[in-house]
Amino acid sequence: MTNSANETGGRFAYEGLDRLIHERARLSVLTSLITHPKGLTFNELKAMCSLTDGNLSRHLSILEKDNMVVIEKGQDGNRPQTLCRITTNGRQRYLEYLATLEQVVKDAAKVVARKSQGTESSTRLAPSRT
Repeated sequence: MTNSANETGGRFAYEGLDRLIHERARLSVLTSLITHPKGLTFNELKAMCSLTDGNLSRHLSILEKDNMVVIEKGQDGNRPQTLCRITTNGRQRYLEYLATLEQVVKDAAKVVARKSQGTESSTRLAPSRT
């Protein structure tokens, strides 16, 4: 079965939109962690991302399994404390994801601009790759 969309990679198929990162909660977790290089406690991260304990725990497990975050359990005085940090691998993949997402926005803006000018048919537009 030959399909022109498969041969060209699809008109708007952005391989860099990493499915692991693209999920809303994990994107939120990684965005929070990349802006706090020294890490965040579990409770800080939970509050920043508006997630429940169980939900955050599950997403952190997925990210940790893929070597995107590191989770360190320790003590703060008499209380247990969990510190979460983004790894070098996680930082690199996140930045690659953002670059692809930026290209998605640029391509969409080109389509809108061309349509508003009436100069391009939406069925013939191919995304630019820069």
